[in-house]
Amino acid sequence: MKTWITSGGIRIIRVLSGRSNVFLVTNGTKNILVDTGTGLEWRLLKLRLNKLTVYHIDCLILTHSHFDHAGNAARIRKAFKTPVIVHRNEAQFVASGTSPAPRGTFAFSKAIVKLLSATGYSIGRYKSCRQDIIVDSVYDLKDFGINAYILHTPGHTAGSLSVIIEDEIAIVGDAMVGIFPGSAFPPFAEDPRQLIISWGKLLDTGCSLFIPSHGSANTRTLVQKDHHMRR
Repeated sequence: MKTWITSGGIRIIRVLSGRSNVFLVTNGTKNILVDTGTGLEWRLLKLRLNKLTVYHIDCLILTHSHFDHAGNAARIRKAFKTPVIVHRNEAQFVASGTSPAPRGTFAFSKAIVKLLSATGYSIGRYKSCRQDIIVDSVYDLKDFGINAYILHTPGHTAGSLSVIIEDEIAIVGDAMVGIFPGSAFPPFAEDPRQLIISWGKLLDTGCSLFIPSHGSANTRTLVQKDHHMRR
């Protein structure tokens, strides 16, 4: 479980990786979970949290409503009595347990979406979950004991969120990926132009590291270069 630490001592722990990363943000007493993985990963998620001696979660933040991010939201809410935070534009999907298909941004990802659409394939359903806090643009997490805030970063989906920790490290969901050499641009996005605008918002935070839900962390230098090429 890879860990990043801010200058203020907040730890960002990658609890799950593989299909989609799940992160625990903790200062030792307060715990925030960012995303939950797929429903098939529930047992592994519980095992990892137990290994970290996490017996309470102060809030769960869903970066967006896709099944590989929100698949265990209902289980986390029930098991830990945890309030769930989503953006207003994602609330209806989390409430119904649906996962709208994204659009491809490259030739290969567009072909994948076209093929799946032609076969009637559903990208994934999961157990519906009640939301407790609805975010519009910015939401301060100080009430949960962590020096961080949520920032609306649409593009991958209309209600995508990022978590900015001490203006040093950002957990960015699918606003970026860390799987392509020299680029953070994701293969799927509802609105690529809006995504690049969101990159600008993320760069304005001053963060030096951007950790996505798929792949490895991106440096500020890489994101700045990619942003400059695409804007």
